[in-house]
Amino acid sequence: MLTLYPPIKPFARHTISVSGGHQLYVDESGNPEGIPVLFLHGGPGVGCDKYSRRFFDPEMYRIITWDQRGCGRSTPYASIENNTLQDMIADMEVIRQQLKVEQWVLFGGSWGALLALSYTTKHNQFVLGMVLRGALLGRKGDIRWLLDRDGAGRIFPDYWQAFAGHFPKDEQDDLLAACYRRVTGSDELARMGAAKALCTWDAHCATLRPSQEVLDAYSDPHKALALARICTHYLANHLFSGEHGIVDELPKLGDIPGIIVHGRYDMICPLENATTLQKYWPSAELRIVRDAGHSTHEPSIRDALVRATDEMAHRFRSDFDLGMTS
Repeated sequence: MLTLYPPIKPFARHTISVSGGHQLYVDESGNPEGIPVLFLHGGPGVGCDKYSRRFFDPEMYRIITWDQRGCGRSTPYASIENNTLQDMIADMEVIRQQLKVEQWVLFGGSWGALLALSYTTKHNQFVLGMVLRGALLGRKGDIRWLLDRDGAGRIFPDYWQAFAGHFPKDEQDDLLAACYRRVTGSDELARMGAAKALCTWDAHCATLRPSQEVLDAYSDPHKALALARICTHYLANHLFSGEHGIVDELPKLGDIPGIIVHGRYDMICPLENATTLQKYWPSAELRIVRDAGHSTHEPSIRDALVRATDEMAHRFRSDFDLGMTS
């Protein structure tokens, strides 16, 4: 089983100003002459972490990671002002142009997969290929599934009850609204309590087997607030993609090559998302990971993703002068 590539440090860091008063943290690592790949983190609101650049062969790829609006090292922190799907797509174009990238590979999971797909339906001439994990399509049912008693709550009724119990009974039929009110309110204790409850629920749903590593990652109060605020903001607005999500736009992907990695037991973005995506995007290969859920912390998901990026690199290596003799 393949593991992540060894840790590396960026060779360049950038602060890029974009619309609405936001400043994005962007860094580059790997081979400056390599195949450009853009890492699109999940959430929305998670930010990049120490693992983000390690899915890629640093001799083959010019690895670009960025903290999306409001999270990680981008500012203003946890901001939901001027923060929409359309803003994020525009940000990607600003990054591409400022870093002088002609075409790139997109690598995204969950929300990052939806962002990659949405960008590509608008700018497919700039996309060499995509590696996507835990695909999210943004349909009304996809949003309802995650927080609903009759969605993921049927799979994890004990964890759902612990999550719902954080809110009064008369609000438990609409936990998204209940969470959103608190994490965007003025009561700091209520904000942090709701953020922790939501992120703990999300962490319990993310892996096939219980993972303390994932729970710890989601329990960090600073990260939890940004994730909860930005994520509920997007969910409350149907991910800014309408009730049908991005399904109607998928035929615009054309024959762009892709690899879709999806855990069979993904309880955040169920496998049907991936089979639907592959139906509309026949040039993509669907790889179902039989012993995994949603998270990149699961070894078999990491194995599948590293294999996919290696294959994508070999597909495009002849188009780039990688500065290598072999």
